[in-house]
Amino acid sequence: MNLLDGKLVSAKIKEDIKLEAAEFAAKSGRKPHLVAILVGNDGGSETYVASKMRNCELVGFESTNIRYDESVSEIELIAKIKEINEDATVDGLIVQLPLPKHIDPDKVTEAIDYKKDVDGFHPINLGRMQRNLPCFIPATPYGIMLMLEHYKIDTAGKKAVVIGRSNIVGSPMSILLARNSNPGNCTVTLTHSRTENLPAEVLEADIIVAAIGKKNFVTEDMVKEGAIVIDVGINRETSTETKSGFKLYGDVDFENVAAKASWITPVPGGVGLMTIVGLLKNTLEAAKGTIYS
Repeated sequence: MNLLDGKLVSAKIKEDIKLEAAEFAAKSGRKPHLVAILVGNDGGSETYVASKMRNCELVGFESTNIRYDESVSEIELIAKIKEINEDATVDGLIVQLPLPKHIDPDKVTEAIDYKKDVDGFHPINLGRMQRNLPCFIPATPYGIMLMLEHYKIDTAGKKAVVIGRSNIVGSPMSILLARNSNPGNCTVTLTHSRTENLPAEVLEADIIVAAIGKKNFVTEDMVKEGAIVIDVGINRETSTETKSGFKLYGDVDFENVAAKASWITPVPGGVGLMTIVGLLKNTLEAAKGTIYS
């Protein structure tokens, strides 16, 4: 078993981003600028946004965190988004999900200027990704592809099974793995909760991407010898074992699956760190204008 170490890879890529950001600042007289909007007091969301802001500082970006109480109206939130869209000093804008039930996440996503949509969720970016045109790729799938590239994982001709069909991870991941590129050129099966005989489908996979949001969903008996296992799951449970009061679990039963896998990501320390790298790279490209001039 070899570890796909998100900590190691993200540190290397962030050093490269830091150098590019310094070059950009020297030429333009300003730093790349990311704005994150956080609504409510969800513990997980607060942790994620704080990590994104901290990483912006580490690579030399400017970052702004705008916070709203969960009672904020959809109209007020979208008005703020449109205000930021018009701000030439802001390169990237993200609205942390999930949002309160009275706010439609699709309306919020579509309100963001697609040229500042560094999460890669806007329909224009998703559509351009489908057509293999320049775009902002959703940060988690982007980070996974960067990890596979770093470790020079040979994916061509491999059977990949993606578990979970969300627009944030599963669906874009299936598109990227099937692309005529490196990494890529996989034969991809996109599975989900309604897939018949799901364990048998997963057992045939050379590459497994688990993004279904269920603790230890992928078990040893679902994984063939030598498979590459990428665990996207971040499942929080309260715990007396940690200072934070909670513990993270993946969608993969790491302890038992690791013995069969040729490569595997840990949780934490895997895909989550690469998601932040994908976000940072998108923000840098937004500042430089290399995707949309």
